[in-house]
Amino acid sequence: MPRTSKQEHAELSIEADSPVPLYQRVKQLISQKIYEGSWAVNKKIPSESELVNQLGCSRMTVNRALRELTTEGLLVRIQGVGSFVAEGQGRTALFQINNIAEEIIARNHKHHAEVLVLEQIYANAEQSVLMQTREGQRLFHSIIVHYENDVPVQVEDRLVDAALIPDYLQQDFKTITPNAYLMAKAPVSEGEHIVEAVLASPQECKWLKITKAEPCLLIRRRTWSNKQLISSARLIYPGSRYYLEGKFNP
Repeated sequence: MPRTSKQEHAELSIEADSPVPLYQRVKQLISQKIYEGSWAVNKKIPSESELVNQLGCSRMTVNRALRELTTEGLLVRIQGVGSFVAEGQGRTALFQINNIAEEIIARNHKHHAEVLVLEQIYANAEQSVLMQTREGQRLFHSIIVHYENDVPVQVEDRLVDAALIPDYLQQDFKTITPNAYLMAKAPVSEGEHIVEAVLASPQECKWLKITKAEPCLLIRRRTWSNKQLISSARLIYPGSRYYLEGKFNP
């Protein structure tokens, strides 16, 4: 793996006034740099000593953050060399952010949605990383099942920045999809898709009316508007009922 000099890394900082434990804030900072692409796969991140100096933390705090991120699979640590961004699972780029209701209607089928959860929450550690915010930040959370001709085809589990989209909880998502509403309120300037093959959770199997053994397609989607992260969605489809396609010009 290639070495990276100290000069290649911009100055780092973490939020000082936060109830989140210091090692968690260090983890969040490193995770954010990885997820946003600032620190690329197989590239060396700042050394433990550099992180201690830049963040003003103890070596014990930084070491704990690095150890936990290594255990979680985000980093690879090589004795005497340093820590590197780990290779993730395969990613497939999808070139459009589609509205599932429009897709279904375009096939001359009927779409309807069942709203299971529509609530205000406060970000936990995992959610704060997904939404690039601090732990405890106010978010909106929705879980919606989308149906095609009365057959469930997608579970949409979404987080939304409450400060940027303050009226999210007041919407009737039986008549408009979150995708359509968010696109109207905050047109997408940047998007991220991560695609995986997974097995649904027991609860998702009930919502989708599938067996626990049926493979599913999972899309993790994040969208930005004017460089502000608006939403992070977890979209799961039964493999037997859906497929994805993309086109590109080389």
